[in-house]
Amino acid sequence: MQYKHTIMKILPIGKQDFAKLISEDYLYVDKTEHLHRLISAGSVYFLSRPRRFGKSLTLSTLKEIFSGNKELFKGLWIYDKIKWEKYPIIHLDFSKMGVKELGVETAILYALDEIANESGIVLNHKTPGKKFEELLKKFSGNMQVVILIDEYDKPIIDYIENIPKAEENREILKNFYSVLKGNDAHIKFLFITGVSKFSKVSIFSDLNHLDDITLNENYACLTGYTENELTVYFKEYLQLAQNKLGKYFPDITEAIKNWYNGYSWNGADFVYNPFSILNFFSKNQFKDYWFETGTPTFLMKLIKERNYEIIELSGKIVDTALFDKYDLSNLELTALLFQTGYLTIKSYDVLHETYTLDYPNKEVRKSFENYLFSTFTEKHVANNRKFLNDITQSLSNNDIEKFIHLLKILFKGITYPLIDNKENYYHSIFYLVVKLLGFDIETEILACDGRIDSVIKCNSFIYVIEFKLGTAQSALEQIQKKQYHLKYQNQGKQIVLLGIGFDTEQKNIGDYLVQIF
Repeated sequence: MQYKHTIMKILPIGKQDFAKLISEDYLYVDKTEHLHRLISAGSVYFLSRPRRFGKSLTLSTLKEIFSGNKELFKGLWIYDKIKWEKYPIIHLDFSKMGVKELGVETAILYALDEIANESGIVLNHKTPGKKFEELLKKFSGNMQVVILIDEYDKPIIDYIENIPKAEENREILKNFYSVLKGNDAHIKFLFITGVSKFSKVSIFSDLNHLDDITLNENYACLTGYTENELTVYFKEYLQLAQNKLGKYFPDITEAIKNWYNGYSWNGADFVYNPFSILNFFSKNQFKDYWFETGTPTFLMKLIKERNYEIIELSGKIVDTALFDKYDLSNLELTALLFQTGYLTIKSYDVLHETYTLDYPNKEVRKSFENYLFSTFTEKHVANNRKFLNDITQSLSNNDIEKFIHLLKILFKGITYPLIDNKENYYHSIFYLVVKLLGFDIETEILACDGRIDSVIKCNSFIYVIEFKLGTAQSALEQIQKKQYHLKYQNQGKQIVLLGIGFDTEQKNIGDYLVQIF
């Protein structure tokens, strides 16, 4: 693909209108070759992507293409590749329709009437589905209509913690969208975007003719920025970042990649989060830009209520069926995490038809684990840092007594209903703590004769840790018997064996034993 070179154009933070981007000389990453492929290959599509990932800009660009506004695309890939024609367009954005204030039904009716009024059309029907069908038929005239629907599922997602209301909104939307299939003859092109794809017994039972391109490798880079796009379009911004942050990050491109790259929908092509990239270049500061715009409170509650094992979030292997599992009556956590962007595809096993899911990058992993820690320990996120710094110091200085004391404080602060007397619960909390410290931690490591609970690697020490519900003696004896520590010899670091026993009555650490090599 040939890219249009840019010289310090304005960063389009929060800008989703293609015509405005071009006319006001904002930086635009040319995605029109992907859109040309989309238009040429079919006519009815569905695309799922996380929030703030370029869905709205994609629809806005399609709107200008089908409006025949050729001059807006001068210098872009598609400029001389298509026959420019103007079509009637119905563009609905559920994030801007005032659904919460008006209710779904009223919001849809207002939006349809507004489109009709702008075209001098009078609509007589009073229900969303019938009014939509009436608009479609009257609007088309002698030409087919282009329909662009953004955030189709927002009236459901916004009420995901109020299932009765979410189901009520779903039924209204189902009746509304059901009009589309029966009026295929009037439709030139249909593109629907959202965060989630609801199961086939729901909204999509009446839209089974849609081509779901969410995992289609041909459109893996339709939204987000590729490595090539980053280096070409943001060349001058990269240089500015290198000049400012180079003494802390010798290779600024690699640092940006670790923080904001890593999203994939096929396990082969990876893209950067566009919202985070634009904000990073605006401020030249590494922060959790995307994560901060929508803290996953509901997901945290779900993980806590279902006692989901935290360690299992990373490196999950799933089959294709997972990606259609979005049922209001039985929410599947892994599917939710994938569709909302907290997990992404890292690889695909063609032979077994399985996907490996993991956190996309440092931004998401760091932020998500921080909120998990706060949720499970009931500590406020802002208060975590000092506590974690104290634990960091204790491990770095091999101050085991202080380390255990801090862990006891941590577990003491957890309310009784959260404790289930299972080792994996304590493992999960401990795992989160050490991950947040930034240490190299391995869990459940397969050794020649058993599994090691945790191994933590610091600058001068390697801690081999075993947890037991019961006594520290039995925990330490298991390390010694299995000789877990032998594989870490000759690494130039002192090896510390740490057996920790949990007292199920006190709901806390009972005792501990240390052996140093």
